[in-house]
Amino acid sequence: MKEIVVISGKGDTGKTSITASFAYLGGKDIVTADCDVDAADMHMLMNPDFDSVEDFYSGVIAKIDQDTCTNCGKCAEICRYNAIQVIDGAHTVIPLDCEGCGYCARVCPVEAIAMEEQNVGQWYISTIKTGGTMVHARLGIGAENSGKLVARIKNEAKRIAEETGKAIVLVDGSPGIGCPVVSSLSGADFVILVTEPTVAGLHDLKRVHELVKKFSIKSGCIINKADLNPVVAEAIKAFLDKEDIIHLTDLPYDETFTKAMTMGQTIVEYKESGRMDVITGCWRKTKQIIDV
Repeated sequence: MKEIVVISGKGDTGKTSITASFAYLGGKDIVTADCDVDAADMHMLMNPDFDSVEDFYSGVIAKIDQDTCTNCGKCAEICRYNAIQVIDGAHTVIPLDCEGCGYCARVCPVEAIAMEEQNVGQWYISTIKTGGTMVHARLGIGAENSGKLVARIKNEAKRIAEETGKAIVLVDGSPGIGCPVVSSLSGADFVILVTEPTVAGLHDLKRVHELVKKFSIKSGCIINKADLNPVVAEAIKAFLDKEDIIHLTDLPYDETFTKAMTMGQTIVEYKESGRMDVITGCWRKTKQIIDV
């Protein structure tokens, strides 16, 4: 089994649209994992059935037992995050401000504060419109520990692939270089970097590639909207050559990407698109590189 991770240095490069197209082309032969949990949207293109749903718990948050609390105010005095406020005469924890350090519980003279495990989101195992399986999640608003949720999704996707004999796990990772990206890259066999020919696109491509190099993972690159700025596109190609990154393909700017999304379709499904051959060729090339 091989694991392909698709990431980008910045958002809005077309990463998820391209990954969803690969998932459609892979069909029943692959397991797809949407690990962009902070802004999950791949489900909008893959029509999952949300057949299996499970809560995800991670981290703790302070909770004050109002029946026990004497409103002495010691917890509010020591909370460096100002997460404890007096509301309607009672000391109350503001969930979005609480960091779960537990100091308030330690200083409470009547032990009115408990540190409770947080439900920060849900994760799902779905059958998608291709007949294949997708593991995905939804992180709660303002919730943390997205890296742990990514690890859970990836582990489940790998387990399913092993049990069902699938050769590929396709992962849609988060943009940037943060904790969820690091978690996405762990254990990957091949990384696809999606970029665009802008100054920010080139800068962030270099930044995310530095991260990929630390994992010693072979990588390839797709330049999306490649014809918008030929000068920067050539600079990107020079960087790929210098860093021994495989130039997988160029995708010209195409408004049918947006039109396909409004129809809930990938670009390879959309009949008015002329990009199916290019993306299909890129998917075949990727499978040849990882030898599946």
